Amino acid sequence: MAYRSITTVITDAEVSASALRAAMTLAEREEAHLDVICLGLDRTQPGFYYAGATAVVMQDTLQQAREDALELESHARQTLKGVPFNWSATGLSAQMIGLNSLIAHRTRFSDLVVLPRPYGEGRGHDLEGIVEAAMFEGDVPVIIQPDGHDFPAKLDRIVVAWNESREALRAARAALPFLKTAETVNVVIIDPPKHGPERSDPGGQLSQFLARHGIRAELSVLSRTMPRVADVLLRHAADIDADMIVMGAYSHSRFRESILGGATRNMLEIAELPLFLAH
Repeated sequence: MAYRSITTVITDAEVSASALRAAMTLAEREEAHLDVICLGLDRTQPGFYYAGATAVVMQDTLQQAREDALELESHARQTLKGVPFNWSATGLSAQMIGLNSLIAHRTRFSDLVVLPRPYGEGRGHDLEGIVEAAMFEGDVPVIIQPDGHDFPAKLDRIVVAWNESREALRAARAALPFLKTAETVNVVIIDPPKHGPERSDPGGQLSQFLARHGIRAELSVLSRTMPRVADVLLRHAADIDADMIVMGAYSHSRFRESILGGATRNMLEIAELPLFLAH
């Protein structure tokens, strides 16, 4: 498997700058086609307007969304001018209510989607919705590129977070092209269950699976010495100077994580290195 079709979605030129650079780096490295979706969004809620005003407001906001999309498309085309790989930049406008179906339709035939961090200053619900739509409805792995960082020139050290879940296994499978070229693949298990199917050999089956693909993985079994799993995982990644973390996303429901928090939500909020996610 190789990444031959890569997609990124821009809703704001400044917020998406690091993700666009990362997508360009990956497209050149993988000899892939890069699709840039330049999305102008109508973020209004028609239900809040009094009767008779909705049509007028929607006409104005949709027109603004179209203008935003064209401006973003022009920015993308200028940025991509002269690059040594195939690309397309498409300006689209949409209402928030149709965001999921639009992203699903535009990403479902991609091998990989590169997006900015969905949480933080200046972020709206649209970025969170785009990430989730790509993974859930588009059924495609996603790389989240942190702000102000360039994608690593080489992925020498990759951490694979393993918790025996379907999501974690799917992420490891989807990341095989990266794992095969890494010098070190470190499988991290935090507080393995005492009564799970891998209780006598945590991570053993995953290591065997990777070995059959020519990947020699190291195993690290860690105790949960900090309140959040994300903190333990990120500290370990920093200790070994990892270039990327591969993990399954939303093993718990999205609603639960949005209210109570969870490893995926916490990682999306605080990680300062690329996250490779799959559901």
